[in-house]
Amino acid sequence: MTFARPLARRWQHSSLAARFGLAGGVVLAVASLLVGLFVTSRIEDSVVRNTATATALYMESFISPISQQLAGSEQLSDNARRALEEIFTNTPLGQRVVSYKIWKPGGRVVEASDKTLIGRSFPASEGLRGAWAGKISAEFERLGDVEDRAEAAMGLPLLEIYSPIREVWSGDIIAVAEFYEINRQLADDLASARRSAWLTVGLVGTSLGAALYLIVLGGSRTIEAQRRDLDARLEELRGLSSHNRDLRLRIEEAAARATATAEHALRRIGADLHDGPAQYLAFAALRLDDLRDAQADEVARRELESVRDALAMAMAEVRGISRGLTLPDIADKPPDEVARMAIAAHRDRTGEAVAEQLESVPTAGITPATRICIYRFVQEGLNNASRHAGGAGLRVSLTGHDDSIELRVADGGSGFGEGGPGFGLGLTGLRDRIESLGGRFEAGPSATGGAEIGMTLRTGGER
Repeated sequence: MTFARPLARRWQHSSLAARFGLAGGVVLAVASLLVGLFVTSRIEDSVVRNTATATALYMESFISPISQQLAGSEQLSDNARRALEEIFTNTPLGQRVVSYKIWKPGGRVVEASDKTLIGRSFPASEGLRGAWAGKISAEFERLGDVEDRAEAAMGLPLLEIYSPIREVWSGDIIAVAEFYEINRQLADDLASARRSAWLTVGLVGTSLGAALYLIVLGGSRTIEAQRRDLDARLEELRGLSSHNRDLRLRIEEAAARATATAEHALRRIGADLHDGPAQYLAFAALRLDDLRDAQADEVARRELESVRDALAMAMAEVRGISRGLTLPDIADKPPDEVARMAIAAHRDRTGEAVAEQLESVPTAGITPATRICIYRFVQEGLNNASRHAGGAGLRVSLTGHDDSIELRVADGGSGFGEGGPGFGLGLTGLRDRIESLGGRFEAGPSATGGAEIGMTLRTGGER
């Protein structure tokens, strides 16, 4: 495990060509080894079989006439034995064939160059069984059977051949001749064939691996170049994304400052209306009371009374506008408390019932601009519902999420109608205010059939 992890990391960071070179090299080496073993084995079997067949046919011309008596006898006559000894003693054939055995069924040796083996029985080898089945079998330098110990001790390159001996007139196998031929040329030929086969397999495998590696190397270099290009483009996109995020945050901060500035201006306007025109209107109303009481003519008093009522209505409107423009102290208030303050102000002004479902939301990440937006959203939403739905079924809901808050104002009126919501000055101003802070504004039918507006604002952290 200690060495596996560094190797795995190195493998993951290696190029495609390096991975192919390692994996392909292992696969080609194993494949070349298997092919080489198969080819050399087939070549050796073929060469040994052909050599054995030629030798066996040659030997049969000497042994078969002498061994015909085994068709009716379990052993050779003395004359036949002397004939065999003469064939394999002090002759060119005897210099090549260093040992021989003649087998009868049951693995019994009836004649052999080693007289101690005559009459003994041995387990039938694969070659002996093949010869009794009518095939010429041969093995080269594989002297592992019990009866082969003497030949193996010679340390010579021996070709062990099993040849069936057939009865001349019937063709039946009457015995099996086994002889051991010294064949140094066969050993040299096999060694040369093995070298040629391994060299051919190695060259073919190496050439194939090199060709495939060059192809993969070209593809790997192309992929690496494309990856570097993509990495460079990705880095550029990351830089652009970071720059755009910074710009967006700066725009949102500027919008928040603009909102705060606008609210400050509205507060000043509200204060000026309350302290200026409202006071003058109140003074004018008082003076009209004095003028009305001083008039003797009833008609004149009624006229002054109507003017006084108009002044009183104007003064009420100015004070209402002043109160609407002036925000209460919402600094450091959580979003649910800000929404609750807007709902309470609407109840006090109109006397209408408002159902509320406000979740507690932490103040972390809630900016002053967000608090102002929440208050104005609830204020404008309830004012619109009061005007268009008659204050029926008013309800406000606030839901907090991990990185956002969702606020909705709905009513039980007739809804927006077939044309959908009409974005007049009020809804347009709300949408612009919300979107300037990076939020989302929605307007449509509510679940109860009335109208509903909603907003979603992100809270806290860099976005």
